[in-house]
Amino acid sequence: MMPETKHSLNLPVRLRRGRRREGIRSLLRETELSVNDFVYPVFVTEGSGKEEPVPSMPGISRKTADLWLKEIPELLRLGLKAIAPFPVVPEEKKNKKATEALNPEGLIPQFVREVKKRFPEMLVMTDIALDPFNSDGHDGIVSDTGEILNDETVDILCRMALCHAEAGADFVCPSDMMDGRIGQIRRALDEAAYTGTGIIAYSAKYASAFYGPFRDALQSAPKAGDKKTYQIDPASRREALREVELDIREGADIVMVKPAGAYLDIIREVSDAFDVPVCAYQVSGEYAMIAAAAGNGWLARGPAILESLLCIKRAGARFIWTYFAKEAALLLKN
Repeated sequence: MMPETKHSLNLPVRLRRGRRREGIRSLLRETELSVNDFVYPVFVTEGSGKEEPVPSMPGISRKTADLWLKEIPELLRLGLKAIAPFPVVPEEKKNKKATEALNPEGLIPQFVREVKKRFPEMLVMTDIALDPFNSDGHDGIVSDTGEILNDETVDILCRMALCHAEAGADFVCPSDMMDGRIGQIRRALDEAAYTGTGIIAYSAKYASAFYGPFRDALQSAPKAGDKKTYQIDPASRREALREVELDIREGADIVMVKPAGAYLDIIREVSDAFDVPVCAYQVSGEYAMIAAAAGNGWLARGPAILESLLCIKRAGARFIWTYFAKEAALLLKN
């Protein structure tokens, strides 16, 4: 029998030495995830004492403002510092001109005022788009021929942003993808002396298949057509960079890439190309995929949640909008 020999590859570099123990791995870790990285999107519905689960987003509910106000102390104790409220608007309050979007006593302005009155330390980031209020279900005004009217929509968005700024929103967040809206909103805010109100621009918002559960939650799907004439084609990369550059020129304080998980390359390119902070939105479809797979026992929910968020941050996002915010904060705490 041949004697047993000791094998050695004589390697001067062995990267596994940096992975041998958790203490070593933590010292060398390049990206850290913390509760400071999360913005919590919440669905606000009319009435009081009412909670409605969203079927396509297990664990997520539409809640009335009073229930959300009761929950905010818990969010703050977990270390969450920002929420992004989205309105569930009854069909009878929707019309082709989205006039409810300009109601200073509407669902979101009232909610913002109450949050800032009771919990001034909680940042509030409000959506600026017409789809929740538009009977056509589009982010802009729809002409009689089915065209999404850009300039007419921008005028309404400016007035909507002023309504939210007056209510106390820390950031207004145009998600509509109309051309020129960031500059016009910035000008309107400044002329009305809301110079401290920031703008988070949904700059690289793609015409994605991952928004379905969100539209289910808000009951805001387009009644006809799709959003491909104003959101970015998923096949395009350079166009996203052009959109970001224009929004920065027009006064955006922060730019967003949406969705996140399938667009990590765009997050990285935007982060590398521009000095403005970049955030990313882990959208409803991304949430639903992880929740469904975990619910079926196909993956471990907690590790999958944290890994998905870590990868978005590693790609270059300064912070992340995610429906997992509360759960991820608990996971990191424990």
